Amino acid sequence: MDDMFGKVSEILAKQLRLQPENIKMESLIKKDLGADSLDILQLLMKIEDKYGIMIPDEELATFETVADVVSYLEKAGAKLD
Repeated sequence: MDDMFGKVSEILAKQLRLQPENIKMESLIKKDLGADSLDILQLLMKIEDKYGIMIPDEELATFETVADVVSYLEKAGAKLD
């Protein structure tokens, strides 16, 4: 996958043991995808490692949907690998 959504959904799918096609931009990370606080923390650690960025805690608190994560990464200038 060559877009940010594809990369984020790939990481989410692996982390939460879901099928990538079940993850949509509007999916609520906790409610729709079943992530708990630990899942979200581990997800963000993977994203930080993969893209070499740091996500401040105050930003983390604003992530509710997959689109929130994708939008943040795009604004932060995360580069696809």
